[in-house]
Amino acid sequence: MFDRINIHSSIPVYAQIEYQVRIALASGRLKAGDRLPSIHALTEKLGVNANTVVRAYQDLTYMGIINGRRGMGTFITEDAAAKCRDSVRGEVIGRLHEIISEAKASGMSAKEIKTSIDALYAAAPDENKLGATVKSLLKGK
Repeated sequence: MFDRINIHSSIPVYAQIEYQVRIALASGRLKAGDRLPSIHALTEKLGVNANTVVRAYQDLTYMGIINGRRGMGTFITEDAAAKCRDSVRGEVIGRLHEIISEAKASGMSAKEIKTSIDALYAAAPDENKLGATVKSLLKGK
């Protein structure tokens, strides 16, 4: 986890950390009671300021997704997965709606949109395959 954090993105790193935790919960990769990396360990791994990780963990605590236990670590709460499943799916559907609206406005047919989505979905787990798929779709193949 946290391998998809991009410190050069326009999205703040703390927000990316929060989203990665929420995605991992929604997908079942994280479960209630699982321990998150310490602030220090995550700071070292990502090469960011400790305040960035503190902000993410504070926000996740406020959302009721994690709970810090003094001297023991930071853990996923019991009801976090259900909270994240619904909210993450809602956010993804919202973004898909925006993207499909843009695609339609640009003149793409329903078939072109569906073909693109199917190809990108199939390539998504593999970053190399995903890059090649995107290039192929852009060339119209």
